Parts: sequence; structure tokens; C-alpha cells
Amino acid sequence: MSFTTPSGERVRCSAATEDKTQAQEFHDKLKAESWRVARLGDKPKRTWDEAACKFLLETQHKATHERDKEKLRWLQQFLRKKLLNEIDRMLIDHIAHTKAKETSPSTANRHLALIRTILRKACYDWEWTDKVPKIRLFPEPKHRVRWLTPEQVKMLLKELPIHQQDMVIFALSTGLRQSNVINLEWSQVDLERKAAWVHPDQAKARKAIHVPLNSIALAVLFRQSGKHPSRVFTYKGCSISWANTSAWRNALKRAGIENFRWHDLRHTWASWLAQQGAPMNVLQELGGWESEEMVRRYAHLSKPQLLQHAELVSNVFIGTNLAHPKKKEVRN
Repeated sequence: MSFTTPSGERVRCSAATEDKTQAQEFHDKLKAESWRVARLGDKPKRTWDEAACKFLLETQHKATHERDKEKLRWLQQFLRKKLLNEIDRMLIDHIAHTKAKETSPSTANRHLALIRTILRKACYDWEWTDKVPKIRLFPEPKHRVRWLTPEQVKMLLKELPIHQQDMVIFALSTGLRQSNVINLEWSQVDLERKAAWVHPDQAKARKAIHVPLNSIALAVLFRQSGKHPSRVFTYKGCSISWANTSAWRNALKRAGIENFRWHDLRHTWASWLAQQGAPMNVLQELGGWESEEMVRRYAHLSKPQLLQHAELVSNVFIGTNLAHPKKKEVRN
């Protein structure tokens, strides 16, 4: 099937049907649309597939790029070949409830947020469509910070294979995320200066992270030294691609630890620091968090240390005898 647009452009494409009547209808529809675009200034009708591809091309640098691709693969069953103006609130609600049934409302919200982002770009940045349907997210309860006590960590370490023991100890000593631990290279470590660093393209906030190495972290690195020319953590001489393995999950089960993810090691590290009185601004810098809001999750754990500072006011009272004022004599 082919035709020439009013601007002189030759269009050739398949009608994807052997029915001559349907093919002719498709031909006439495309030709009419091209005329309206050229003569009346209408916007060309774009599909979800075009928008999703353009979004992925523009966001290749994002740390969430691979996860976005996974979400888009799942969304294709509902949105493949859909025109952007055909994606309405009813369709999006159907997608939302389908995903929520399969997984959870919070996971469904991540998919809905991606749809919203792409549709907003198509409307406001690329000017492919005139409006964005309202997308309602499921309410999400605020989850408590999940962390382990030192006793629980001790039980977990006993159940882990040796190569994972050192990875867990290093994560608890530095607060680094899973990907930064398993992908750590010797070129990112300076044992003499007791420091490591995460490059901007490896960090979630896309900013370099300086990692001070305490004595426990250094001991782990010395144990790993010489095992691999580039990678710090390996298994049987090979690099590790994933920490959430069956060995990890089975160790948690044997240790009697429930509802705990690898990322919660980072929460444990931050919680321990807060309990030991680390100031929130120091915790934010050590953890590489971009906003204070992320750090405020641990503020309640440092409240016992607030008592020490509150007692400073007592010193003023004691030093000036304000706590026991002399009673004023009353004359009759």
C-alpha cells in the first residue's frame, strides 16, 4: 500500500491484512490523516510503541533503565499498537487492577508512574498529544524501616556461605547498595588511604560517593585481596551478578529472619549509626542520599542520644543554682 502526502512525501507500508476492503479503508484513513496534518495543522497520530521507544532512547543513562524496560515489556500486552489518544482512564484502571492482583498495589503504582511519565513527555515535551488522562495511584502505607540487631546478624552470618559472609559484613560496614558491593573493583579502592569510591554512573543519585573504610571493612578487603585481578567480591573465581540467591534466602530462613531483603542491610547500617549518635547530616553524606527526607527515616532511632544534649540545659541550672531558688521572705 502506498500514497503521496500533500507535502510530497511518499508513504509505503503494509496494511497487515489480505482483505482488499480493509486494506482500502486503512489506506484512505492514513491518507486523510496526512491531509489533516498538512492542511489543518492536526498532530500526527502516534502510538504507544513510538512513545515508549523514544522514552527508552532518552533515558538510557538512568539507573532504572533496565527496570523500565521490564515494566514496558509487561505493559505491551495492554498498550501494543494503541494510539496515544486511545489510552484513556478506563484502560489505565484496568491495567492498574490487573497488576495489583498479580503482585501488590505498590508494584502496580510503579507501572502506573511509568505510564504517566511517558504520556506526560508525549504531551508536554514532544507535543504528540493534547492531553494526559488522570492516573489514580493506589494508596500505599508507610513502611517501617526494616533492620536487624547485632544478634540477628550474627545468626545470619553463621548460615551464609563464606563468600556471602564477607559481602554482608562489607555492606553493613559501609552502607553500600547491593549493586555497588557486588560490582566493586580494586581500582575503586585505596587501602592506604582507607577509602573507596562509587563513580557517578554507578550511584543511584548519579553523584560520586566517597566511602570511608572502617577497620571491619578493611579486614574484609584484605581477606579478598589476590582472589581476582579486578573484582573485589567473586565466587569460584567469577564475578557475582546477583546477591539475592537461593543461598541468601535459605540462610535467612534458617536464621529465623522474615521479611528481610538485601537492601535492608543498608537500613541496618543506617539504623546502627543513628543509634550510636551519628548526626543526620553525617549519615546523609555517608549514605550518598540526595535529600534529607530519606535520612529522616532513621531520626527516631537517635532519640536516646537527644537526651544527652537535653541534659546540657541541666548543667546551666546546676552551675547557676537555678534549680533551687531561694524562697522570698514574706513580711507580715
